[in-house]
Amino acid sequence: MNRRTFIETSIATAIVTAAAKPSWAAAAVHHIDRVGLQLYTVRSLMKQDFEGTIAGVAKIGYKEVEFAGYFGKTPKEVRAVLDSNGLTSPSAHHPMQPPNTAGKTLALETNLQEIIDGANIIGQKFLVCPYLDAKSRTADGYKLLAESCNKVGEVTRKAGIQFAYHNHSFEFEKVDGLDGKLPFDYLLAQTDPKFVKIEMDLCWITVGGQDPIAYFNKYPGRFPLVHVKDWSKEGSDPGGNEGAVGHVVAGRIANVGSGSIDWKNIFAHSSEAGIEHYFVENDEAKSLDDPKASYEYLAKLQF
Repeated sequence: MNRRTFIETSIATAIVTAAAKPSWAAAAVHHIDRVGLQLYTVRSLMKQDFEGTIAGVAKIGYKEVEFAGYFGKTPKEVRAVLDSNGLTSPSAHHPMQPPNTAGKTLALETNLQEIIDGANIIGQKFLVCPYLDAKSRTADGYKLLAESCNKVGEVTRKAGIQFAYHNHSFEFEKVDGLDGKLPFDYLLAQTDPKFVKIEMDLCWITVGGQDPIAYFNKYPGRFPLVHVKDWSKEGSDPGGNEGAVGHVVAGRIANVGSGSIDWKNIFAHSSEAGIEHYFVENDEAKSLDDPKASYEYLAKLQF
């Protein structure tokens, strides 16, 4: 057999072998390498014992945390606690405007450079607006929010940090004056994808009656962060989750894997969505046992 014949035969054999592989062989199995926790889940524990709670979160197995307040700690102190527990913090929540409460709360519109400086010390690459007050959920309020998100996002992008907006369910309630769009769709259409990404709360979009995969397909790569919490249709939380939904709903937040959301199906579309970080959240967690249960489910999940 001469060299040319050998090469041609080898190529033909390789093609036939590849074609003969069963269809299941091409389907790679994925899992979440670094499960994260939104620390709002353990906010009461953080207030009592900041360092001990962070250590407890790391002991469960979490590798990443997303902050929702620093409980009086400086960025250097926060970084030191993270480093000592082998954790990173890719992201933090900050309100767009300061709340009308006692004490200083850093806000994106009033303290942006200070927030960026702190994020650089901690090592965060995302800053997130977590919420829109009920009084602002009007057409004018959403238009102002879109403008503010674009402005903040342009500044953070220049600093090497990505800005994002976090949804609840009320963005899927119709509001007159938004060109016939739901508020969530309006925000996606009116914000620059370079400046404004979305941290999709996969529970609240589900409670809002929407399909997250449809948004992944329509806006590919727009969702680098997700909140992972489950929803049970049985029982109800005190207050009916009105703050997140806009009205009282039946059902309650559940630990991941114990509710009704099909996580394997959603996460099978992670690449289209552009998901980089998965943060467990449970607004009603009673102890570290709740995030532990969610971690144990996600650590084993294959999709």
